[in-house]
Amino acid sequence: MITKAARRYASALLQIAKEQDNVESILSDVELIQNTIDHSRELEVFLRSPIIKFDDKAGALDELFGDKVEGITRQFIKLLARKSRIGLLYLITQAFIDQYNQYAGIIEIEVFTARELPEDQQRSLHKALEAKTGKKVNMQLSVNESLKGGIAVRIDDTVIDGTIKHKLEQLEESFLSSAAE
Repeated sequence: MITKAARRYASALLQIAKEQDNVESILSDVELIQNTIDHSRELEVFLRSPIIKFDDKAGALDELFGDKVEGITRQFIKLLARKSRIGLLYLITQAFIDQYNQYAGIIEIEVFTARELPEDQQRSLHKALEAKTGKKVNMQLSVNESLKGGIAVRIDDTVIDGTIKHKLEQLEESFLSSAAE
């Protein structure tokens, strides 16, 4: 869960990126950091460890990302180390991406299907979702064979369920409630 502190740091980084007209580059840096932490359990444990000094963490991150990220991002990591907030780095990257998506008018949508959709259907669905929401859509597809068929779409906290499994469950409820009367 993203903390208030992580949101504040992410907001500050986004504000600086906007002021310096460097938002896309900083987004790339943040995604690089997030992907690196995602793929390295050791790095995640290292950053969260209360035993390891913050200067050591900052040094390791500078060694890891130093020449691969913008100067602003390097300075930001050093600031986190000085403020003893380097353990929040992963949460800050999540918060930054969320705030960037709001800034850029991008919405995250999860789509669940019973089978893999062909490319043309994926493109068609993507266009339809963008037309319906009026925003740029970052669509994540997941296959779940238990759905039997159809499609379910999650936009934030709203789920639109048009799966056969859901329809069968509704039909069963209808039968059970009419049999109880």
